[in-house]
Amino acid sequence: MPEQKDLELLIHGHTPILQIETHEEKRALDLLVRIATQNVIPLFKWSVTEGLRRVDIDLGVQRHNAEPRDVLGHIKSSDVDGIYVLLDFDPYIQEPVNQRYIKEIAMQFEGGRNKLVFISHKVDMPPGLAKRVARFELRLPDASALEHIIRDEAGRWQKESGKRVATDADTLQRLMRNLSGLTFNDARRLVRNVIVDDGAITEEDLPEVMRAKYQLLNRDDVLSFEFETTRFSEVGGMRTLKRWLQQREKIFHGLIDQPGIDTPRGVLLLGVQGCGKSLAAKAIAGIWKVPLLRFDFGALYDKYIGESEKNLRESLKTAEVMAPCVMWIDEIEKGIASGNDDGTSRRILGSLLTWLAENRSSVFIVATANNIDDLPPELIRKGRLDEIFFVDLPKQDIRKQIFSIHMGKRQVDPSAIDLETLAAASEGFSGSEIEQAVVSAIYSNYGSDRPMTTQSLLKEIRATRPLSVVMDAQIQKLKQWAESRTVPVD
Repeated sequence: MPEQKDLELLIHGHTPILQIETHEEKRALDLLVRIATQNVIPLFKWSVTEGLRRVDIDLGVQRHNAEPRDVLGHIKSSDVDGIYVLLDFDPYIQEPVNQRYIKEIAMQFEGGRNKLVFISHKVDMPPGLAKRVARFELRLPDASALEHIIRDEAGRWQKESGKRVATDADTLQRLMRNLSGLTFNDARRLVRNVIVDDGAITEEDLPEVMRAKYQLLNRDDVLSFEFETTRFSEVGGMRTLKRWLQQREKIFHGLIDQPGIDTPRGVLLLGVQGCGKSLAAKAIAGIWKVPLLRFDFGALYDKYIGESEKNLRESLKTAEVMAPCVMWIDEIEKGIASGNDDGTSRRILGSLLTWLAENRSSVFIVATANNIDDLPPELIRKGRLDEIFFVDLPKQDIRKQIFSIHMGKRQVDPSAIDLETLAAASEGFSGSEIEQAVVSAIYSNYGSDRPMTTQSLLKEIRATRPLSVVMDAQIQKLKQWAESRTVPVD
C-alpha cells in the first residue's frame, strides 16, 4: 500500500513529531497499528477520556495519565521506545507548559524511531514547534477504491433485501466521478444513502449526491450551492454562446479524449445590467447538468491579515473537489476592487489569476461584469478565460422571445397577445425590464376577470423608463469598448 509506505518512511525519518489532520481517526490508527506491528515498535494511544494505553498489545489503561500535562510528563520520562499517539490534543497544545513539554520530548526523540503523533480534525501547531513537525495526509479513495465501495454497498443491499441494485454502467461512472474528493467514510455513507432510498442508482440520484458532497466539503460562506439552475430554453437569444457551449460540452465532461484539446476554463460575460448574464450562468450549469457554485467576494475578505487569501485557497480547493461544476463569480469587478489599502485585493487578484492559468480540473468559471473601468487588464487577456462575450440589449426578435418566455412561466397564453407589437414598443428594454413589465401587468389585472391583453402590457411598457435611457452614456461607452474586444452572444 503506497499510503502505508509513505507513513512508514516518516516513522523511520528523523522528524520527531507527526501531524495527521483527518476526520478518519480509526483509519489513521489502523495504519499506525500495521506499521508498528510489522516493525515491532510499541504503539501507545492517548485520549482525555481513556488516558494512555498500549495498542499493539493489551496491557490495560493508564487512567492516571488522562490529564494532558501528566501524559506529556510520562512520555518525557519513559524509557520505553515507541510511537505515542495523542488524539484530539489541539485544545491543550497552546498551553505554555504543554508546549515546553512537547519541545523537550521532540529534542529527546530527534534522530530515533520514537515518535509523537497528533491526530485530530485540525491541529494548529505553535510556530515554535513547526520545524520539528512533519505533516501526513491520508489519501482519498481513487476510482478503483470508489468502485469497490459502490459494489460492496450494493452487495450488502442485495444480501439484506434479496434484490439486485438497479443501475447502468454510465450512471455508475458518473457516480464515481461525483464521489471523488471525499473520504472513504463519506463516500460509503453517500453510496449507502443512494441505494437504501429506492434500491437503485439512477441519474436522478446524482444531483442529490453533489449537494450532500458540497455540504460535507464546504467550511465557509464564500461558496454557496445554487440549487436552482435553469435551461437555455428559458433564456432568450444568446445563440452564439449556446453554440459555443454545445461544442465544448463533451470535452468538459471528459467524454472525448483528444490530444491537444484543453478542458474549457471559463468565460467572462460583459454587458448591460439586466440582460441575462446571471441567468446565463445558471443555464450553463443546467445544460451541462453539473452543480452551480456561487462565489461571494463579500464573504471572502476578512479583517485579519492573510485570512482572505486563505479563504480563497480553501474555496478554490472545494470547487476543484466538486468538479465537474460551474463556479459563478457575479460582478467580479466589484469584488476585485473591494479590498482595503493593505494590498489584499491585489494579492487576491494575483492568486485568482494564477489559479485560472494553472487549473486543470473541470471547474468552469462564469464571471459576470457590468463596468469595464474596474476590470484589470490581467483578467481580460487571453489565457485566463477562454472567451469574453458581450451581452447587449436584446434585439426585436429576441425581445419577442423573452415576452413569450415570461408569459409562459406565469400561465399567460402568449398566442392571445400581439408579441410583435410588444417587441417593437419595448425598444431599448433589457430582459429584466421586459419581465417586470409582464409582472406589473399581471398585478394590474389581479382581482378582475379581465384577461391579459396587449394593451395592458403596452401601458406598462410606456410607463417604464428603461436603463438604456437613464444610463445612455455609460451603455454607449460599454458598447464601444466591447465592439472590437468581445464576441457578441447573438
